[in-house]
Amino acid sequence: MEAEQEQRVARKIFDAHSKRQNFQPLRGLDAPGSLDSAYRIQDKVHHLFETEGGVGPMGGHKIALTSRAVQELCGVDQPAYGGIVAKTIQRSPASVKLSDFLHLGLEFEVAVEVDRDVPASTTAYDRDSIAGYVAACMTAFELIEDRNADYSDLDAASILTDRCWCGGVVLGEPVTDWRDLDLTNAVGELSWNGETIDRGVTGDALGHPLEGLAWIANHLIGRGQILRRGDIVITGSALKTRFPQIGDEVLYSVEGLGDIAVSFEA
Repeated sequence: MEAEQEQRVARKIFDAHSKRQNFQPLRGLDAPGSLDSAYRIQDKVHHLFETEGGVGPMGGHKIALTSRAVQELCGVDQPAYGGIVAKTIQRSPASVKLSDFLHLGLEFEVAVEVDRDVPASTTAYDRDSIAGYVAACMTAFELIEDRNADYSDLDAASILTDRCWCGGVVLGEPVTDWRDLDLTNAVGELSWNGETIDRGVTGDALGHPLEGLAWIANHLIGRGQILRRGDIVITGSALKTRFPQIGDEVLYSVEGLGDIAVSFEA
């Protein structure tokens, strides 16, 4: 896909958001010919949101499509990258207006705050080598804006061009002594309107939160970018996505990282 076509597709995605239109996968002449092209479109979408959408700069990063089942559904063999707008990052407890979204989903994650710039390296980062760049870990919700997508008709390129559906993040208190925790087996528990409805362990997302962080660091380096000091990175959901309704109150706790809370209003 030529640069002019990529810009046209980016504009189409931005306009669809502005008009509050439902998500549509990219087909025909709109379909990127490769994931590289899709990421270039994503960059252009982010630029349009920052310059014309008034949302301001980026403040973090996310990893999506982390499970094998979802990758197979979307026809890829790797996760996908997305950015997080700085002004959409908030602290728990938070109140979210459902009317700000077309269709909001909630995911349950561990977030990382980057301690210092992560330099480009000829050797790929892994869980161990990226650990020295982590200032703190914390419990997190990701707000997923799927814009009423048809989950039976999805592909990775269409999702990642649309900013990987990131509508924001809710963060818990930073934990700086995270090295003392077993973040492979730390139990996460989800309470919905006072009732415990799901449990998992943090390792259910790629085996360990720092696996996702390392993937993002390597992905950015491959595209001529790096993780920066102060960036927030969410590392993949340990539980299945759920869709809140007006009046819902949700609490997610991760062993050693504490609780976060969000409520939903009209």
